[in-house]
Amino acid sequence: MYAIFETGGKQYKVQKGDVIYVEKLENPEGETVKFENVIFIDTDKAKKIGSPFVKGASVVATVDKTGKAKKITVFTYKRRKNQKRTMGHRQPYTRLVITDIKAAAAKAAKAE
Repeated sequence: MYAIFETGGKQYKVQKGDVIYVEKLENPEGETVKFENVIFIDTDKAKKIGSPFVKGASVVATVDKTGKAKKITVFTYKRRKNQKRTMGHRQPYTRLVITDIKAAAAKAAKAE
């Protein structure tokens, strides 16, 4: 069973027990986070594609750690103008451990 969900403008394919790095979330370490923007879910029985999201499906994760990635160097210049600039950037991230994937419950048929 796996799911594709969206957070921070990016999409992630996850299974139960996966560890992923996402854009920084405001939740403290140890807290449970629920993502309901599930785009696709594949269970043993069926596959569901959302339009745009699968109703009733969610991905539950625990915040394991927050931090910053390695520093990258950004260098900009304009040729022949003697204009140069060097900058650094460290992207903040949140490490998540996927604890559960909940599929949408099948709707019961109405008897009339």
